[in-house]
Amino acid sequence: MITTHDLTKRYGHTVAVDEVGLDVREGDRYGLLGPNGSGKTTLVRMLLGLVFATRGEIEVMGRAVPRRVREVLPDIGALVEGPGAYGNLNGRTNLALFDAAGPGSRRRNRRRRVGEALERVGLGGIDRRPVKAYSLGMRQRLGLAGALLRQPRLLILDEPTNGLDPRGIREIRELLASLNSEGTTVFLSSHMLGEIDALCTRVGVMDRGRLVVQDQLDQLRAFTGQVVLTTPTPSRVVEMLDGRVADISGETLTVRHDDPGALNARLVEAGIAVTGISAQRRTLEDVVLEATTTSSDRVA
Repeated sequence: MITTHDLTKRYGHTVAVDEVGLDVREGDRYGLLGPNGSGKTTLVRMLLGLVFATRGEIEVMGRAVPRRVREVLPDIGALVEGPGAYGNLNGRTNLALFDAAGPGSRRRNRRRRVGEALERVGLGGIDRRPVKAYSLGMRQRLGLAGALLRQPRLLILDEPTNGLDPRGIREIRELLASLNSEGTTVFLSSHMLGEIDALCTRVGVMDRGRLVVQDQLDQLRAFTGQVVLTTPTPSRVVEMLDGRVADISGETLTVRHDDPGALNARLVEAGIAVTGISAQRRTLEDVVLEATTTSSDRVA
């Protein structure tokens, strides 16, 4: 769906995107994660033909970008760097104008499509207030509605939950998961680790312009070789396992072991009550911290 090779963008002596090789597959919920200033937005703008690469290749839905970007834009919904709108006009009028000006514009059923898009993003009951009177969260929802007007095959979203409260973030996450289940490939960039962790099936991590991690989220959450268990008699477990306990916190122990089932059977056979046991896996936070250096906005 999206592939890049050696994709690089320089602004003078500054390298904003550095030899990035994206691999976004059809049906993915792909999350591009990285701190502000890591190159995410520049990368997204290059995918849409809004910024030209200094070097490298981009292919979106089998078409070279930017040379053949007009062929794929009708099948792409995008929200980049916040929603744009005429502040003196209301939301419905803005969406109608956006649809009319876009590639592959279709006048037929425009009013119905605008209404459906607003309904999907939680603005179905919107009044005739001008957009300049909207909250930041409402503007963000309006921008997302614009991205959904043409039932896109591919959604490219830059920080789509910016300005939303926790309930709004969950609603948008559920909407994107629903669209994906209906066949839309979702590509979103965010600096919010929890947002990527909760929604995405495939993850890329940017650090200072480079793509330092790219894999299925399940693969990144690899087994650490340790088991976390809880027991009312932790001292007996420590005595029995003879140095394999890596950490103790109250009744919770972390044990070096590669099979939770076998460990549980051994403890129960010894008469030790086990109230909880599970394999310990790396979190996405662990993956990001291991793969990246300092925050891009840190000043030593």
